[in-house]
Amino acid sequence: MVLLLIRMAAPLACVVGSGLSIQSNKIGKDVNGRYLFSYHRLSVLSKESKTICIKASLDQRKHEGRRGFLKLLNVGVGLPVLLGGGKAYADEQGPSSSRMSYSRFLEYLDKGRVKKVDLFENGTTAVVEAVSPELGNRVQRVRVQLPGLSQELLQKFREKNIDFAAHNGQEETGSPLANLIGNLAFPLILIGGLFLLSRRSSGGMGGPGGGFPLAFGQSKAKFQMEPNTGVTFDDVAGVDEAKQDFMEVVEFLKKPERFTAVGARIPKGVLLVGPPGTGKTLLAKAIAGEAGVPFFSISGSEFVEMFVGVGASRVRDLFRKAKENAPCIVFVDEIDAVGRQRGTGIGGGNDEREQTLNQLLTEMDGFEGNTGIIVIAATNRVDILDSALLRPGRFDRQVTVDVPDIRGRTEILKVHGSNKKFEADVSLEVIAMRTPGFSGADLANLLNEAAILAGRRGKTAISSKEIDDSIDRIVAGMEGTVMTDGKSKSLVAYHEVGHAICGTLTPGHDPVQKVTLVPRGQARGLTWFIPADDPTLISKQQLFARIVGGLGGRAAEEVIFGESEVTTGAVGDLQQITSLAKQMVTTFGMSDIGPWSLVDSSAQSDVIMRMMARNSMSEKLAEDIDAAVKRLSDEAYEIALSQIRSNREAIDKIVEVLLETETMSGDEFRALLSEFVEIPAENRVPPSTPSPVAV
Repeated sequence: MVLLLIRMAAPLACVVGSGLSIQSNKIGKDVNGRYLFSYHRLSVLSKESKTICIKASLDQRKHEGRRGFLKLLNVGVGLPVLLGGGKAYADEQGPSSSRMSYSRFLEYLDKGRVKKVDLFENGTTAVVEAVSPELGNRVQRVRVQLPGLSQELLQKFREKNIDFAAHNGQEETGSPLANLIGNLAFPLILIGGLFLLSRRSSGGMGGPGGGFPLAFGQSKAKFQMEPNTGVTFDDVAGVDEAKQDFMEVVEFLKKPERFTAVGARIPKGVLLVGPPGTGKTLLAKAIAGEAGVPFFSISGSEFVEMFVGVGASRVRDLFRKAKENAPCIVFVDEIDAVGRQRGTGIGGGNDEREQTLNQLLTEMDGFEGNTGIIVIAATNRVDILDSALLRPGRFDRQVTVDVPDIRGRTEILKVHGSNKKFEADVSLEVIAMRTPGFSGADLANLLNEAAILAGRRGKTAISSKEIDDSIDRIVAGMEGTVMTDGKSKSLVAYHEVGHAICGTLTPGHDPVQKVTLVPRGQARGLTWFIPADDPTLISKQQLFARIVGGLGGRAAEEVIFGESEVTTGAVGDLQQITSLAKQMVTTFGMSDIGPWSLVDSSAQSDVIMRMMARNSMSEKLAEDIDAAVKRLSDEAYEIALSQIRSNREAIDKIVEVLLETETMSGDEFRALLSEFVEIPAENRVPPSTPSPVAV
């Protein structure tokens, strides 16, 4: 009779029966591939009782479900060993699975202690029953590795009258049924344990959100019953129109009777659209801090998993929780990760992302509805969103959060500069004028970089020098090593002054803000132009003037040093003016081809669509486009060459001063240039007089 004792409190399992006491074990493999235990330190006990102690290392788990799984795992490990070696343990003669060396086997054979030999694997392995004097002349069953089956060994078996036999298969240590059960027990118990663990970890979650192991189907949205984001509408500046829309939503949540009295209903969804860094997420934090209702926040990418159906399950779970806490706000950041237009993939199949989007559409405005839930989403790729997601009833409002204008930039600088110290020469209005196209995130980074520079230089306040260096670093890169005097530095100086001359003398061009020979990033020198006001509408004259100014550097190199001495320094300029000329022809309709828009707006964001649009043109139209672009560039280059040749004396004087100072402001440049030539009236700029900062 075999008794199985399993103690889970300590990592020790004991099997008690009649046999031997084994205090340490090591797993090995027998000849047929099954795992056996190789035992050491055998001690003789009484014939009536034998003890087998199997040590197992178990981690103490706090989670009750995992502890139960480990119990099953321990039984699964022990059961195949007991069943697979059941014959050895239950054998009346007490055989062991120990090994015997070949020399000792020959010694036993010579002394007549060998009783029976079973040969396996073409005579290379033998299972021997021999009388062991160490065990009180009891029969011991051991395995011996033979060098090969020789005729001398077989003759000795006959002389000693030993019963021996050869077997085709491998050694059989148990009945087929026991072997089958032993092989299947552990996999079945492991699968059952994983199933129970997944059910326990999912908390018995049923319904549409359940059924996924390890809670994969649960929503990962962050939930705040009383949101404390630390952001209010006072911290949001530069996007007054968007802020007004959200203030209406907050007022509707706080005082709904004012709107319901006239038959109004709260918007079901608000979609924030705008370039990166314009404050879409900041607006969501502000509405969470102001509304005073439960707030869920999640990213669109958190719905997508490798398992089919997980995304839809998470959408269901999110809206189930939201309905339990209605009225509430659900904020989905980067919704384009899950809301992309359906049917655009290869093959047009219903993939996991489309299944998630279908579930989102149903939850937002389906048969049951979602009364009391306001969905706020943010994206900078509204052009790729599915049309069913954008319709009223799901997203009733689309709020555009664009790059701020000069007044908005000033307000943003006041918000981010409220905790910083500035010197008297710093003007936030001038900073806002110098940073067209900067988003709110760019402006916050600008002031932070200026504060870091001021601290590095040992100053107690931020000066205009730190502001200028920070703008240059953000736009052009880190400052490099200043070039030594020589031909390269002179060539760079003429190149940059050529940009400034052509830009200033071409009507409609933006005024020069600074010319410098200090390298930044990949540029050996830089010429900065700043628009007088925010360029919301740009005329054909202004675009053509920018092409002329961009070609001024190459024209200066050709006129001053000769056509054979032009360098690769104009590669960035040529890329910019080529792109601008192509836009004038294909997008803005500013060429002799006519007022056509030759590029589909939907193809701008997709490489494949752009290739298809190009292929859809006739060869004649493509040739006309290329010819029109070339005419614009050639005409602008001739104007640039003419201006450089006509103002050679002024260029030499400005270059001489620039080589000494290495940096020249726009006012200094215009003052020197006006001594030699008259600047067009529309390009004249009054000297700047910075006003003190007002925060």
